[in-house]
Amino acid sequence: MGTFIDGRTSQNASTANSIAIPITVLNTPQLFGQIGLNTQGATGTPRVLLKGTISLQLPLALVGITITIVRGTVVTDPVVYSATSTFSLSLLAPQVIAFSADDFNPPITPQLVYTAFVSANLLGTIRVGPESFDGILVAD
Repeated sequence: MGTFIDGRTSQNASTANSIAIPITVLNTPQLFGQIGLNTQGATGTPRVLLKGTISLQLPLALVGITITIVRGTVVTDPVVYSATSTFSLSLLAPQVIAFSADDFNPPITPQLVYTAFVSANLLGTIRVGPESFDGILVAD
């Protein structure tokens, strides 16, 4: 087990149905969380453990939702994690997507920034909350 170095949380919405942010451009990532982890004191092999949730109200159609996490601040930065879930036509209630990702041996800079994005392949998808993104940095 490594030594805890730093941990941060980005809590965009704390409760169900507390926001209503439509995804208005198809297949274009929309930021929903960002954290910065201080690396002071990190020696040996660093590891970043990331997790989060996002809740979406989906249109009544077959829709694909993609979660992408990058090391950096823009979608073109190095991808640490990406996954697409496809939801069926019969889902009426908001859907909660939970994810967990790791970044093994990232470069040690004064601060590591991670950004979480969501995109949809169909208009009518609405971010409704809760939304949470957090991470910790540990090192040997």
